[in-house]
Amino acid sequence: MINAESTLDMSSQPLSGEIHSPATLADMVLTYLEQIGVDTIFGVPGGAIEPLFNALARFARQNRKPRVVVARHESGAAFMADGYTRETGRLGVCCATSGPGTTNLITGVASAYEDRIPMLVITAQPAAAKFGRNALQESTCPTVNILSVFEGCTRYNAMVSHPEQLERKLLTAITTALRHPQGPVHLSIPMDVFGHSLDGVTHLSCSLSDMLQEPETVDHKSIDKLCEKIALARKVVLYLDKGAAPAIEQILAFAELTKTPIVTTPAGKFLLSAYHPLYHGVFGFAGHASAHQIVLDKEMDLILAVGSNFGEMSTGGWDEALLTKNIVHIDANMENFSHSPMAKLRLHGFLPATFSELVKRATKIMRGGALFPGKASATLKNRNNANKNIVSLHHPTNILMEDKQSHVMDGSSIKPQQLIYQLAHLFPENTRFLADAGNSWAWMTHYLHLRNHNNYRIAFGYGAMAWGIGAAIGTAMGNRYAPVVCVTGDGSFLMSGQELTVAVSERLAVIFVILNDSSLGMVKHGQRLGGGEAIGYELPEIDFTLIAKAMGAEGFVIRSLQDFRELDIERMCRRMGPTVLDVRIDPEAVPPIGNRLKGLGRLNESRTVIHNQKVERQNRVNP
Repeated sequence: MINAESTLDMSSQPLSGEIHSPATLADMVLTYLEQIGVDTIFGVPGGAIEPLFNALARFARQNRKPRVVVARHESGAAFMADGYTRETGRLGVCCATSGPGTTNLITGVASAYEDRIPMLVITAQPAAAKFGRNALQESTCPTVNILSVFEGCTRYNAMVSHPEQLERKLLTAITTALRHPQGPVHLSIPMDVFGHSLDGVTHLSCSLSDMLQEPETVDHKSIDKLCEKIALARKVVLYLDKGAAPAIEQILAFAELTKTPIVTTPAGKFLLSAYHPLYHGVFGFAGHASAHQIVLDKEMDLILAVGSNFGEMSTGGWDEALLTKNIVHIDANMENFSHSPMAKLRLHGFLPATFSELVKRATKIMRGGALFPGKASATLKNRNNANKNIVSLHHPTNILMEDKQSHVMDGSSIKPQQLIYQLAHLFPENTRFLADAGNSWAWMTHYLHLRNHNNYRIAFGYGAMAWGIGAAIGTAMGNRYAPVVCVTGDGSFLMSGQELTVAVSERLAVIFVILNDSSLGMVKHGQRLGGGEAIGYELPEIDFTLIAKAMGAEGFVIRSLQDFRELDIERMCRRMGPTVLDVRIDPEAVPPIGNRLKGLGRLNESRTVIHNQKVERQNRVNP
């Protein structure tokens, strides 16, 4: 898996860049996508985008890729493209017809924009000659101006008004999507432009792989300053957000050489194994006491923050104790520096090369080299020796008390923390886990401890409900050899559960774990903890297994951990089709969401004290 900051996988690039007649400009678009290894497009057909689907049909007859996966709603198509990109490293592509088909994409595109997921969004228009004449589903300037709608959630946004423009704008869009800061790009293409005929054999103008190479820049002067800080600091911690993904191997090499402890943000949780000896857990939303203790230690005088935008969820509601620390911000994306005015040093550059250089410098210091002789070298060596005694998140002295206690079944309805803890132990190690928006975020962030890195996905930026449902399908389309588990809520499934039929049609081994408490759980518990009115959170009692079976999937009701343990997990993972687990969770189990309320300015301290006491009582182990 890669995330938004990772590089493009060119391993599937075909040798030929030829377009054969009969063909149209839509075939040219598909040939460029084929060149960069895109094998799947997610979308919903319609009148204006018919030329693109005609080209997809021609590609299918020739056994060429990409092929189309038809979503049930356009926002689901965008979520699928998001999940596909995170799994494969290839450009996610979604498409929709004009008018409402296009506007239905917005939430999924906005989610990708906030999480910096590369995505090509292709939408259609009626024929250009009909603009301004009230054509059905027209979305240009005289009507609903779709370019204005997409302007705030795309990195590049253009109308293709003439056939001669399409290739140039397509290349601009793709290269923009895949360069820092990455994100979705949008092309609105009239039907007649898409269907413009190409005669004979046409060669593509260029190789996209040459255009997509990222320069390996290194800021040596800033590295000099950083090495001085590292060498002289008493205590140092690595604070890793999702943007650290491209350099995680080099970062771990640096951490292991210097015995530097590591914490991650919730969005960066996927970067390394929860059992890595230097890992202290998640800092921020639904985080771990071990992470907060080490970061906020009074003697901690240097925080190396990598690939972070210092958002609400990453900083525990902008915790002042964190933001007033001695922070060095290291990033490949210069846009993130506007969010770190408190940083004492900012280091911009290609992250793998930057940390490779840091490893070289640290090695010299450890060997008593001349770069920082004397006291600096001795300080780093002493810190290295002292850090050998630091224990990881899973050392017995560091596991949170509620972590140890909450896994005990109390004989009543199943507790979400019990369920989530068990997921990592009962599913194969190569399983991909996705946390949907809502309380699933909190439970998964805090209680899911995976041995393998890169197997966990979450979309914190925009917080769209039902993201996990579509993204799980996109993940499975990108890798049919790994089981996919989406943990979602009953509210999210009621929003977008129809996408289950895509997993049925495509025969995907996706397991949807629905935390069913007949409520919008984060709303309910947020109202209680924040002192709000209890309103609008109730949902009807639903048997989701009946919905699953009506759609062609398997379904099981889970009322206890014993029910869960009796499932044939191996069979579900081998099954050529999806499974729905309707888990009847304890509706009074309170998720660790206090930092979210703090960010909203609604945290009621007295209620939080009562909440903590309640959690302690809930999780107490009977002798």
